[in-house]
Order: sequence, then C-alpha cells, then structure tokens
Amino acid sequence: MSNPLSRREVVALLASTAALPLVAACAGDGGSTTSGRDEAALTLLNDCAEHLLALFPETATSLGIDTGARATLRSQLADRSEAGKQRIAAQVRTDLERVNAFDAAGLSHQTRTSLEVVKSAYATALEGFSLPYGDITVGSWRNTPYVVIQNVGAYLDIPRFLDSDHRIENASDAEAYLTRLQSYARQLDGELGRIQAAREMGLVPPAFLLDKALGQLNLSIENARRGGSVVESIERRTGNIPGTWGDRARAIAAQEIAPALRRQSEELRAQRRVATDDPGIAARPQGAEFYRWALKASTTTSMTPDEIHEMGQAELRTLHGQMDTILREVGYTTGSVGERMKALAKDPRYQFAEGDAGRAEIMAFINERLAWIRAQMPRAFNTLVNPNMEVKRLPPEEEPGAPGAYGGAGSIDGTIPGRYWINLRTTDLHSKYSLADLTFHESIPGHIWEGEYSRSMPVIRTMLAFNAFSEGWALYAEQLADELGAYETDRVGRLGYLQSLAFRACRLVVDTGLHAKQWTREQGVRFFVDVNGSNPEEVASEVDRYCAWPGQACGYKVGHTEINRQREKAQAALGARYDLKAFNDTVVGGGNVPLDVLGRNVDEYIQAGGRQG
Repeated sequence: MSNPLSRREVVALLASTAALPLVAACAGDGGSTTSGRDEAALTLLNDCAEHLLALFPETATSLGIDTGARATLRSQLADRSEAGKQRIAAQVRTDLERVNAFDAAGLSHQTRTSLEVVKSAYATALEGFSLPYGDITVGSWRNTPYVVIQNVGAYLDIPRFLDSDHRIENASDAEAYLTRLQSYARQLDGELGRIQAAREMGLVPPAFLLDKALGQLNLSIENARRGGSVVESIERRTGNIPGTWGDRARAIAAQEIAPALRRQSEELRAQRRVATDDPGIAARPQGAEFYRWALKASTTTSMTPDEIHEMGQAELRTLHGQMDTILREVGYTTGSVGERMKALAKDPRYQFAEGDAGRAEIMAFINERLAWIRAQMPRAFNTLVNPNMEVKRLPPEEEPGAPGAYGGAGSIDGTIPGRYWINLRTTDLHSKYSLADLTFHESIPGHIWEGEYSRSMPVIRTMLAFNAFSEGWALYAEQLADELGAYETDRVGRLGYLQSLAFRACRLVVDTGLHAKQWTREQGVRFFVDVNGSNPEEVASEVDRYCAWPGQACGYKVGHTEINRQREKAQAALGARYDLKAFNDTVVGGGNVPLDVLGRNVDEYIQAGGRQG
C-alpha cells in the first residue's frame, strides 16, 4: 500500500507545475507504466479537467491546486449569469465530442473507466442544459430548478467557501480574497437575471420556500451592511499581514454586496406575491420533463417515478419488520413502528441536553465514535487511507435551511481538511441512538473516507461525482459500521441505524410523491413522522429540501441497494474466494462512478477471481 500522505505531497507538488507532469503522476499512482495510448487518453482527461477548473475556479481552491499555472484562479469565482451557464454548456459539449471520438481499445481498466465517467457526467449535464431553466451541475449532486432559494444561491455558498476554503497566508492571498468579494456582488446580479427570466416563463418556487429564503436573505443583507462574516473572516486571518484588509472588505460588503443582496430580496418578494404552495416540480412549466431528467441525474438509472415509489414502499416493509423485532425487545410493543419510534424519541435517556451544554455533548459523542470507527478500518479494507478531517458546526445563518449534517473530503494537498458539518440549530435535531450512524455516514467510512480514494486519480475524477454512488456508498458505510460491531451491545443504537435506512426508503416515496403524485408538503412531512417515526424538526427541512432539489433524495437508497446487489453477485460467483475487504476495495477504489460503471468494475473483479487490481 502506498503512503497516502506521501502521495498527496507528490500530487500537490506536481499540481503547481504544468499539466502534463500531473497527468503522468496520476497515471503512475498505481505503480504501473502507462502505455502511449493511456498517456494520450490521460492528456485528454486532463484537458477536460483544466477546462472545468477555468469555469469553476472555486473547485481549484477547494482541491488545493490553485497554484502555479492555475494561480490566477485563486481570485476568481464561477460566472453565475445566464451567459456563464451557456459557456459551461458549450465547453461540456465540445469536450464530450472529443471524449466520444477517442478510441478506447487497449486502454488500461482505470483509464477506460475514467473516460466512461466523463462520458456519463457530461452527457447527463447536456441533457440538463437543454431544459429551459435550472442550476445544472456537471458531475455533481445539487441540480435544482431554482437558482436562488433557501438552500441554493451565492448568498449561502460564497461566504462559506471564502471562510472555509480560501486560504490567506500572505498579502497576495488577501488581495485574491478581496477580488473574490467584488466578484461575489457580480455573481448575485448574475443570478438575479436568471431568476427574473424564470419568473417571466412562469417558474416560481413554492411560497413556503420563498418565505425561508427571504428570511435568510434579510439576515445576509443586515450582515453585509455591518460587514459581517466576510469581513470577520479576512480580519481574523490577516493579523500578521500589513494592510487595511478589514476596512477594504467592509466597504465592499456595505457598498456592493448588500445592495446586490437587496436586489435579490426584492425579486423574491415579487415572486412571493404570485407564488402558490404547490410543492412539486410537476406544477411548474415543463416540470415532468425536468423531474425525469433529475431522477436520471440523481440515480444514474432510467427508473421511472412509479418504480422508485414502489421500491421505497417495499424496502420500508422489510426494514420495519427488523425494527419491530428490536422495539419489542426493548419494551415498545404497541402501535405501529412509526408510533413506537416517536415514543422512543421522547425518552429522555436518548436525548441530548438543551443549549450549549448539549452542543458540547454532541461534539464529544461524535469524536468518541470517530475514534472507534477509525480503529476498525483494517478489518474492512486492504487499502487504507488516513483522512485529514475536522468536525465543524454549520454557520448559524445556514442552519434553518440545512439538513442535520453533511460531509466531504478535503483538498488534494491536505491543506484543507475534510469536513463533517453538523447542524446544531437545536440539539433536538439529534438523538443518542441516531448520531453514531449519522457520523459513520458523513465521515468514516462514509463521505470523507470515500473521497480520499479519488484524490489519487486524474484531477477530473476528483471533480466528477455521482449522487447514487456518493450517497449509496455512505449508506453502505453505515451498514459496514453495523457489521463491524458498532451496535453489538447497543440494540437501541442499531434501531437508529435501521431507522436511518428506512428514512432513505421514505425519501423514495416522498420525493416521487411530491413531484409525480401531487402530494402536498404536509403529506410528505406526515409520511416521515407517522410511518417512520422521524423527528418532525428534521423532516420539515428535509421535505423543503426535496422541493428545492427534485430527485436528489432518491439517489441514496437506489445506490445502496445496487452496491448490495453487486456484493451478493460477487459472493455467489466467487464462493470461498470471496473476501469482504477485496470487494470493498473494488468498489471504493474504482472511484466515484455511475452505477452501470460500478457493475462493470465488479464484473472485472469477479473475472479476476476475486483479486482486486
């Protein structure tokens, strides 16, 4: 096994030089010499990566590769205007034509897989760009019809990015920060043009989402008028760097950012006057077409809304059968599974304290579980990584519209750690029987662990991710923790794990219910609470998230079910030669891929007799 820290240092060093040496380093990471055809393919892949980095400069910063020839990206932000969106679509179209024309015969498995990944991500993105509206990603998970809403928009993304990922180590970094602050104001106006155009074509978000977004935007406006977080961030990090950094940032925030935020707020108020409470995209122009595409992007399958709805119902029945057994063991014997889980949630033994004391208790609990799961990883993988990560509270202004937690890997060079963001708006969002499982999902062996494997691949592979694989793996990570003994002496904790899986099965039912079956928002919330016994504090924001991101919630359980289907296939084919660690290495070591590519990776692993190569 190669040393992950040494590999990181090598990749970071090469990232600061020309593109071709970076490709060679990525190609050679597995220890084999690449063929001339592989080198040509990797050069093409690197071209694709450079083109995307130029369009999404924040990605270069977040990956820690905005250095050397890419140093100019450090002061730029992605263009959020309609013209910017069209430039992205045009570049994706051009690069997809080049990738499709490349003859893949004779390529190594890893290089061939990388080409397939680009083809899938780019083709799906182009289908999305052909729709008349929406924020369409290229190989990412947050596709939405609404450019600015309670969980989408520059007003949320950019301040968090500047504070968390934009490093300030010298005067040049501080100048780049201020240049990005000025660009932030321009990006707000770029978004404004798009949401105005959407309203003119009849696309208006649900009223209840606009109410949330307006509340958050108004907080952002007041924050910017005073200077707020974007000023505090640069002041805090330039104490030893001579210059009037805080004063300059304060002027930009008050004179440029606050007015741009106000213009967005005025437009959302205009939308609110004509908005309805219809939650689903089907009630919007070309909504059914958008939803079909969103499901494809989220699940990397061609499953229909009806198929996904029925899959959720069937998985719920199975999971609730297992939950019923444990509930009876711990003394909850009457009522439906959902009713008994609601009663369990009120048991003070499983609640955290209120306020800051409870927040500290939650952080201590998370860190204890992280220490335990790190020690188990040699039992589940042959190829180990050592995630550089931290647990952080979400910014309070983001918490009202955010999920309970989310996480992801850090930069290639290790200077930006992977982060497990926890929502601590109220400690009632979390329980002692569910927080361990949430931690395994977001960090180790979930999102942060999985992301580390992509860091040794060509840069384009670190940039492209597929919702069904990302979230399917994170659910599989929960399963691995259970199989490794996380709940061996904690039956109620295992109940929390099963409820988590059932929660994702509910998502299949609720997302399709909202967007294809004319459910109301209240129906979606009640389904979670009544059928699964979920926390009403949590699921209200969850359902609002599905309304803003049609289809995204369906990737989780579809991906998890497919990984287990592939595991069962490998077990049946290999018999005594099957080894869990080799299978896990095959799945995570193949990188983040569409589900059909995952199937081909597992087929090759089986054909090799269970040896992961």
